[in-house]
Amino acid sequence: MVSYESMWEQGEPGVPADLRPEIPHPARMYDYYLGGKDNFPADREAAERALAANPEFRSTARANRGFLTRAVRCVAGLGIDQFLDIGTGIPTAGNTHEIAQSVDPGARVLYVDNDPIVLAHARALMGGSAVGRTTVIQADLRRPAELLADARAQELLDFDRPMALVLAAVLHFVREEEDPYEVVRTLLDTLAPGSHLILSHGTADFLPAEVRDRVTGVYSKATAPLVGRSREQVRDFLDGLEVLDPGVVTVPLWRPDGALPAGADRVSMYGAVARKP
Repeated sequence: MVSYESMWEQGEPGVPADLRPEIPHPARMYDYYLGGKDNFPADREAAERALAANPEFRSTARANRGFLTRAVRCVAGLGIDQFLDIGTGIPTAGNTHEIAQSVDPGARVLYVDNDPIVLAHARALMGGSAVGRTTVIQADLRRPAELLADARAQELLDFDRPMALVLAAVLHFVREEEDPYEVVRTLLDTLAPGSHLILSHGTADFLPAEVRDRVTGVYSKATAPLVGRSREQVRDFLDGLEVLDPGVVTVPLWRPDGALPAGADRVSMYGAVARKP
């Protein structure tokens, strides 16, 4: 498999030029944790520094993917057939559209990300029998009004009907001064009653202060910082919503479908699913 790095260096058609490969990007670092090849030396070097500080980053990323699979399957099973997935990151196995469309082949999925690499993968995402029901746009979570007003979002999704808002491992890249709670409120206010929020969020609740500081230092040099929030702070994103069982838990503990790994209750990522009444 040819790496994205070599495609960029060779100037392959369709590869965006504005990738800023010299600056680590959280989405490309995450891709590296998952064993992907759509990353650059700066991403790999930063990811290795993060792994040196906290070797569980890789297993946490995989646990988050497992949570996403179970949560999307759950919500699709409840009859939700349209999904707004913001901060989707680099496509890998078990994407939202694959999970949702395995339950309902007609499910519509809009992916949103601010990394141009994601746009470069749009053709692959929209391949197969569901062509035309999956769309990818480049937009920034921190500007939700612009995102929601995008004509492609309005064309694909029916905002008068319930949908699932997927914010998986993305809000911890939004600083407090950027008001992540207002961002989520703006998005939820636009959705119809009966919509669901699928949320996962990094935490430092189980990390020694030294490890937390080292990891924070790595991401401070990336295109977005890493802001770990407590369980109570994550729960605040769900204010006014009906939280599905088992509530806000570490991602392996959210409705597991197999044996739990050792330390599942101390994985540095919380997950939850909630319904808008």
